[in-house]
Amino acid sequence: MKTPQEVEHVKPVSPSRIRLLAAALAAGIAFTPAARAAGERESLEMLRETTLNLINVLVEQGVMSKEKADALVKAAQQKAAQTVAALPQEERPAAEAKPRIRVPYVPEVVKKELRDEIRQEVLAQAKAERWGDPGALPDWVGRIKWEGDVRLRYQSDMMGKGNAPASDYVGAAAAILPSTTRIADFSGTRGGTVATANTLEDRERVRLRARLGMSAKVSDDFIFGARLATGSATDRVSTNQTLGQDFNKYTFSLDRAYLKYEPNDWLSVSGGRIPNPWFSTDLVWDENLNFEGVAATLGSRHGVDAFKPFLTVGVFPIRESNPPTRNGRMLEGAQTGFQWDWAQSSFKLGAAFYAFNNFEGHPETDASFLTAASYGRYEYEAGLRQKGNTLFRTNAPSDIPGAGVSNTIWGLASRFREVNLTAMLDLGQWDPVHAILIGDYVRNIGFKRPEIYARTGLTSADMPDGSNSGFQVKLQVGMPKVVERDDWAAYVAFRRVGSDAVLDAFTSSDFGLGGTNNKGYILGFNYGVDRNVNLGVRWLSADSLHSTIPIAASGGFSTTNPKFSVDQLQVDLSAAF
Repeated sequence: MKTPQEVEHVKPVSPSRIRLLAAALAAGIAFTPAARAAGERESLEMLRETTLNLINVLVEQGVMSKEKADALVKAAQQKAAQTVAALPQEERPAAEAKPRIRVPYVPEVVKKELRDEIRQEVLAQAKAERWGDPGALPDWVGRIKWEGDVRLRYQSDMMGKGNAPASDYVGAAAAILPSTTRIADFSGTRGGTVATANTLEDRERVRLRARLGMSAKVSDDFIFGARLATGSATDRVSTNQTLGQDFNKYTFSLDRAYLKYEPNDWLSVSGGRIPNPWFSTDLVWDENLNFEGVAATLGSRHGVDAFKPFLTVGVFPIRESNPPTRNGRMLEGAQTGFQWDWAQSSFKLGAAFYAFNNFEGHPETDASFLTAASYGRYEYEAGLRQKGNTLFRTNAPSDIPGAGVSNTIWGLASRFREVNLTAMLDLGQWDPVHAILIGDYVRNIGFKRPEIYARTGLTSADMPDGSNSGFQVKLQVGMPKVVERDDWAAYVAFRRVGSDAVLDAFTSSDFGLGGTNNKGYILGFNYGVDRNVNLGVRWLSADSLHSTIPIAASGGFSTTNPKFSVDQLQVDLSAAF
């Protein structure tokens, strides 16, 4: 049994070193008293036993020292002597026979190959271990890894010609209770009367994303990770920075900061602001989203088994509890699944359940109107939501809105308990070209109309439509990752996300300009213009599924089921290291 210190200093033995050791031992032990046939058998027996012992030690230890080599030779000689002693007297070698040295012939080309391989191996080891370098960096530097990327994007947002004007949203939001909406932010005004949202005019932007990350192995079991990123510190699903800010400087925000515990190959526990721990797509979780809390995963990460099951659980506080001003909000999730590998292909499946606690809204009462610190604690605030979820005004009945919506407190009509199935089939028999099919389905089992009507005071006339399910299918052909020059990948995807299938705060921020209650398709192509540099083009076309302003019949306001659609062109030049 080797101690941890011994294991740590074991170095792999190269084929060239094995051949050199074997040749040297073969030449050395060929010095035998082989005057007769029995002597020849003795020499062969010595060589056979020594070679077997050499192989066993190489397999067991992974290193060969002089002491061990001497022990090998001695053991081989003893065994050879025992073999000779067992022969009949007449077949034993004569005592007076002169020993002779048998030196095997080694071709010059083999000698040259051995010299070159050994030289390269020694030079590589010297460079890696910094032999004789007085200015060598301290050990901790070698335990830190850096990564980063930068992306320059041209984006064009082309609004649908049939979109409802922003004034329709302002009028609906100002209606007397009850009132509902699925795009609350389109109700913004200036001076209480002038709509500020853009639903009709096309928009062009040039955007920049830059990220710099670090991973440090602080001990055998613990890793510290951190990453900085551009973008707004209050926008969790985007790290883009739009150019055209009067040449003002950009800011880096702390995008990640976590400690990871990995005592073995099958357990990983992370805490802090961590990367997405789930096997998922942007149907539920935007690609830029990071999580705050603790997650643990059981399952082999580097095993050679073809079938790899896994289980991930996590708890994430989303809003601190601060009574009586506001209630705490929490995300709890669990996912189980497996990955099955064969040849150059694989299949992965994950089944997850996500519970968002204390997110649903409740109407305020007259007794709490403006006099209690807890007033507005059920708000689904503008800084969190994107758009698409069904919202209702939680204001007390006596809190009558006037012109504008400055005092409107929007809350979520539905609870969110999401069941999510994600699968990926990677067919690699045409390697390096792969065909990858990804499917994602989600259903919010917390969406129940009778409960919504009872909790909010809404009726079927106020909320006549809506959906609690969504799916996304994507087919990609090309290289799994565009890294090298001339690598390429083309893909097509179709997406349909019901109004209340997922919490709109955390889903994709690109498709349909972010949020839920939309359907459409995505076409894309990536090409490697150089190593670690690629050019990407995407076309996204999205249309709303259900009314963006549900009819508030009992409030006296009605409109003709307005829609919202947008087409987007994104051209990206990205570089990563």
